[in-house]
Amino acid sequence: MLPLGLLPPETVEAWQSAEPDSAADFAGGDFAGDCRRYAAYWKLARELLGGLPAKPVRNDEQAHAAETIREKARAARQRFLERHVASVYEKLTQNYSRFLRVENLVQAAADAFPGLVPTADQIAEDAGRLQRDKEGVEIDQGIFLSHVLGEMRPGTHLCHAMLLPRADTAPYLEKFIADGFVDLGAVTVERRGDAVHVTLKNPRYLNAEDQTTIDATEIGIDLATLDPRSNIAVLRGGEVEHVKYRGRRILGSGINLTHLYRGKIPFLWFIQRELGFVHKFMRGVARTDALPDDVHGTGIEKPWIAVVESFAIGGHCQILLTQDYVLAANDAFMTLPARKEGIVPGASNLRLHRFVGDRLARQLVQYERKLLCDSPEGRLICDEVVEAGEMDAAIERVVRSLTNSGAVGAIGNRRAFRVAVESLDLFRRYMAVYAREQAYCHFSPALIANLERYWNAQNRAD
Repeated sequence: MLPLGLLPPETVEAWQSAEPDSAADFAGGDFAGDCRRYAAYWKLARELLGGLPAKPVRNDEQAHAAETIREKARAARQRFLERHVASVYEKLTQNYSRFLRVENLVQAAADAFPGLVPTADQIAEDAGRLQRDKEGVEIDQGIFLSHVLGEMRPGTHLCHAMLLPRADTAPYLEKFIADGFVDLGAVTVERRGDAVHVTLKNPRYLNAEDQTTIDATEIGIDLATLDPRSNIAVLRGGEVEHVKYRGRRILGSGINLTHLYRGKIPFLWFIQRELGFVHKFMRGVARTDALPDDVHGTGIEKPWIAVVESFAIGGHCQILLTQDYVLAANDAFMTLPARKEGIVPGASNLRLHRFVGDRLARQLVQYERKLLCDSPEGRLICDEVVEAGEMDAAIERVVRSLTNSGAVGAIGNRRAFRVAVESLDLFRRYMAVYAREQAYCHFSPALIANLERYWNAQNRAD
């Protein structure tokens, strides 16, 4: 029971009476009527939550009241979306006539369907807080996106939207075609002969991924893929500043755990990443006039070579599972420490077992097993291991080897492998599960406890 003494009894009673859960409310599938009823119910829920203190100063009874209100409001969102997600998506996209990226889709949903997902103001209010102090309103974005992705037509359309070149790629593309080089800050893109080299750069944080890198990374992948003067792309990490690795190249250390702990990585970051540049490694860049369904080969794509120097941790290990060829230094290693981070490791649960088998995949994800690149298990992911000092020459040799028969055959084989192991429909269904589960993980007390226990996040400088 909701502790009535904490909140105005009349507001509590009005909220409980407004809950649209009877069979009569859904008779005839009244979309417009349900929109009104649910919006009124969610509005009253927000008013009740607004009568409670902020999360960091709530006592146990107040925390219980807040959780009860949120759970009931979320249950109502589930019911609403189970009945109406297709109608919601049709309205937001004007009957599939426009493509909306996830960040724009959730904002449009907040405007068109009050209470279904948090508003920009609600997100902004939470954004300045430590992760442990956030209200968790972004979980509702995960619930919404899970339902969209769970339905074939809306989910496929959203995947298509996220595979299109970003709008902010266009100003850079003409310059890159002409000059063969673009510096995006967190990423540089450079054409060298027949190859485009994409270099990841976040040197202060061992090339970790965070909110400051995601846009530049996707633009860089767009440029490399769309460049008409090259036939293959190389992904490599830049040199870093950390005293232990200063001057060394590192592919990357995964998500920036310090930023995660400090609340600087929003939930949508995970979805933008997986549906955006990581998926583009796997499936290429889509065209607006054709579904990127693999069978008809309508996308624009290139083979990718990833270079593992020093290590590929977390998200950077996930990226390796989308690459056509992985070239590793003999002193490098890979890990997927999802348990210590308390999150789902992207699409690794979908892809990793194809490389290493189910048992080893579970050991990597759930028991943070470390793989040396130069080991029998590591070579299940790495195609070739070379001496660290010979990497530049090895990259040039692999580029020549993979392009000396032309790009057409390589791309055709990519598509043939992909349709057999990861259809767009399989990916969409996986992402429906991921959107929901990652949302709850992102705001779980266990995430904070893990970061403090294993990362000492509370004592690390930002």
